[in-house]
Amino acid sequence: MTLSQLEKGEAFRALHESEPFVIPNPWDAGSAKALAKLGFQALASTSGGFAQTLGRSDGEVSLDEAVDHTRVLDRATDLPVSMDLENGYGPEPADAALAITSVAAAGAVGGSIEDWDRDGSFIYDLDHSAARVAAAADAARALDFPFTLTARSENHFRGNPDLEDTIRRLQAYEAAGADVLYAPGLRTEEEIRSVCAAVSKPVNALAFPDMSMNRIHAAGAQRISLGSWLAQIALGAMVTAASAIRDSGDFSALSA
Repeated sequence: MTLSQLEKGEAFRALHESEPFVIPNPWDAGSAKALAKLGFQALASTSGGFAQTLGRSDGEVSLDEAVDHTRVLDRATDLPVSMDLENGYGPEPADAALAITSVAAAGAVGGSIEDWDRDGSFIYDLDHSAARVAAAADAARALDFPFTLTARSENHFRGNPDLEDTIRRLQAYEAAGADVLYAPGLRTEEEIRSVCAAVSKPVNALAFPDMSMNRIHAAGAQRISLGSWLAQIALGAMVTAASAIRDSGDFSALSA
């Protein structure tokens, strides 16, 4: 059965109102299909993982390429897809709005906008950041299906682990119309708990190897994403196997 974009949007929105869930991050059609077969209920892209498939670093993908990637992920499965849109591929509120409408037209039912300028390598000031989220929220609300907007505060991911400022930012993004709030890089349950207590919208947390679903859930997060972890694991496994073949001619790793 093929779901309409309206049905996917409604299903994705409903996930944020039920039990906490993991949203894994495929980097191509094949990984999306594999994750769907495992029973996950929704998918989110990884900008870093996708850039890796193009032989580039995170932040070196264009909006047009992200839109093409949206189509690939959306057509690969019948699951709702949310797109990592970095800073919206431009510094202005209009850029964030265009990123939302562009991936929505390509099949996405969710997307994230962050407050880190990938070209200048700085975090936008709070007022400008909130204006960008507001423009993205207006664009999402103008669509004819539910589009779940995630607003990201990049402090902890960009060498500025100021929890008070992160909370202020997420509160401002909530007021600006974001549906989900996200501060990647929170490393403790206490930090996640503080963020969740300070806002009323669902919170997304990024998983780390020393965390667990139960602990993140207990801290209050509704959605747990895996970022580029799976893409890195896949690449690492390939390099390990290929290194063994190069160094010893041992093909035993291919049995996997």
